[in-house]
Amino acid sequence: MDNLFGVFSQPLLSVLILLWVSIWKAIALWKAAGKRQLVWFIILLVVNTLGILEILYLFWLNRYPLDKDNRILRFLDQKVGKKIKTP
Repeated sequence: MDNLFGVFSQPLLSVLILLWVSIWKAIALWKAAGKRQLVWFIILLVVNTLGILEILYLFWLNRYPLDKDNRILRFLDQKVGKKIKTP
């Protein structure tokens, strides 16, 4: 068990893990924001699972709309979109 904690005490490994997670998180947040998927943006921003959720979103989940007729996106656009749109 001490060997396991010894591996994670290495500064280089910690930096590499942080870099790995940050890159996947940034890409996933960029895609979710670009598609105006507020729900996924918040989930990705809050949940930190070593990039697993971000990778799932990028390669599988972002292919599908939240709902077929975009009710959620229309609702969010009506409630939030007016506040954040630039003139």
